Amino acid sequence: LSSQFPSEAVALITAGPHIKAVTNYKQVSRRLEEFDVEEKPSSVLEEKYPNLTIIHSAVKSLRTQTHCVETADGRVFAYEKLCICSGARPKLLTQENPHVLGIRDTDSAQEFQKRLAKAKRIVVVGNGGIALELVYEVRRCEVIWAVKDKAIGNTFFDAGAAQFLIPSLEADKEQAAAPCKRQRFTTAEPTPDAAHTFTADEYSRGQNPGPVESGSALGPDWHRGIELRGAEQVSRRVSVEYQCEVEHIFTSEESLVSSKQSPKPDTGGNSSYFSNSSFTSPLFLFSSLPLRSPPPRFSALPAGSWPVYVQLTNGKTFGCDLVVSATGVVPNTEPFLHGNNFSLADDGGLQVDDHMKTSETDVYAAGDVCSACWEHSPLWQQMRLWTQARQMGWYAGRCVAADVLSEPIDLDFCFELFSHVTKFFNYKVVLLGKFNAQGLGSDHELLVRCTKGWEYVKVVLSGGRMVGAVLIGETDLEETFENLILNRMDLTPYGEELLNPDIDIEDYFD
Repeated sequence: LSSQFPSEAVALITAGPHIKAVTNYKQVSRRLEEFDVEEKPSSVLEEKYPNLTIIHSAVKSLRTQTHCVETADGRVFAYEKLCICSGARPKLLTQENPHVLGIRDTDSAQEFQKRLAKAKRIVVVGNGGIALELVYEVRRCEVIWAVKDKAIGNTFFDAGAAQFLIPSLEADKEQAAAPCKRQRFTTAEPTPDAAHTFTADEYSRGQNPGPVESGSALGPDWHRGIELRGAEQVSRRVSVEYQCEVEHIFTSEESLVSSKQSPKPDTGGNSSYFSNSSFTSPLFLFSSLPLRSPPPRFSALPAGSWPVYVQLTNGKTFGCDLVVSATGVVPNTEPFLHGNNFSLADDGGLQVDDHMKTSETDVYAAGDVCSACWEHSPLWQQMRLWTQARQMGWYAGRCVAADVLSEPIDLDFCFELFSHVTKFFNYKVVLLGKFNAQGLGSDHELLVRCTKGWEYVKVVLSGGRMVGAVLIGETDLEETFENLILNRMDLTPYGEELLNPDIDIEDYFD
C-alpha cells in the first residue's frame, strides 16, 4: 500500500516494538518459495516508506460504523480502508497453571529455553509444526510426546512419512546450535507506571476485555540458533504416546492431598520409546516395544516429586518439570468483534471473500485471523502457515489498492495450488496440492517410493492425474511434480514407473 499510494497516509498499528521481515527469499518454483523471517526495528519500514507511520499500541476496539480504531493508550484513528492482520493466539491446555507454556512468539520461545535448562523431563502435547520441531531439537531432557493421532505429524503427512521420520528420533547425535546470523532486538522493561494491557489469554479467562497484546508469530526457522538443552546427562530420550489427549493437569501439591490417587509412573502400553543413554533409576517399568528399540525406563518417584503432573486419556500419568502446549492456534479476533457484525467461519476466523473483504464495509483481513470462504481451487486449501500469511497479506494489499482505484482484480494464482516447503527432523519437506488426499474420499490412489534415511516420495493420483505430493529429502522433484499437477496430464500410461528410481522423470517430463 505504501508503494502503491506514495502520497497517501498509511499506518501500521502494532502492539510489538518490532516488525517481522521476510529475508533470504528464494523462488524454488513457480509456486514454491523459501524464506526466513527476521525481527527488525520498525524504523526500517518508516525509512523505506516516508508516507508510513507505525503506531506502537495494542488495539482496544474497532468501530466499523464510524470507521475508526481506538488503541490501548486512548488514541483514536480514522481510516478509509482497514486490513486486520492480528494473526492467531495459542490454544493453551490451561490458562491457570504456571507450569504450562505455549510457544508462539520470540519471547515465549526464550522463556521456554530458560525453563528447559533446568528441566529433566517435559511433556509436549500436540502434533503440528511447533511440536515436531521442538521434539527433534530438544537435547539433554526426557521428552514425553502426547499426540492425538495414530502417527506423528498428522497435520502435514501420512503414517508412511511419519514412519520414515521416526528413526531420526533415535539418532544419538550432539549438535551444536548453529550461530544465529540474524539480529535480535530486545525491548526495555516497562516502567512501573506504564499502562497495563491485557493479553489474549486474559480474554479466554473471561477477564475485562482490554486490548490484546501478543508478539508476532514465530518464523519458520524459530529454533535456529536457540540452544534447547535440559538438565539431564543424556543426549536424547523421547517417548511417544499415541491416540491420547490430556485429561487433567495438576500440581505436586494437589498430588500430595490425596495419596490414594497420586500419580503413578508409566505402566506400559501403546508407546514408542527412543533412548541412547545409560539412564539408571531405583526401579524400572517396561513397555512392550519393537525388538530394535531398547525398553523404556521411567523412575518410580513418590507423589509430589515433580512440579506438575499430566494425566492422559490412555490412563497414564506423567510427572514433569514443564508442559509445552503445542495444540494449535485460534484466530485472534476478540478486539474487533464487540459492537460490530463480522461474519465468522466455523473455525472462528473472520470470513473473507476472494478479494479478502470481510462482511463489514471497507474492512479486509489476511493471515491467520481470517478464513478463506470463497470457492477454493480443487488443489488448494487454507492452512495457517507463514507462507500463506505472506501471500494473503500481499494479495490483500493489492485488493485494497484495486478497490481505491476502482480497478478489477482477479484472484491471485498463489491460491490455485497449495504449496509449502519447510524442514522437519532436518529433512527438507515439500507439500503440494492435496498432499494428504484431503477431500478425495476413496477416489484416489497413492504411489510411494521410500529410501530409508534418504528420501520419501508420495504421489496422490485421482482419475489418473496427479493432484498432490509429499517430498521428504533432497528429491529435486518439486518443480516437475508441480508442473504435472498444474498441467492435469493423464499419467495412467506410466503407472508405477512414475516413481521408478532408475528413470529420471525430471528430465523425461522437462
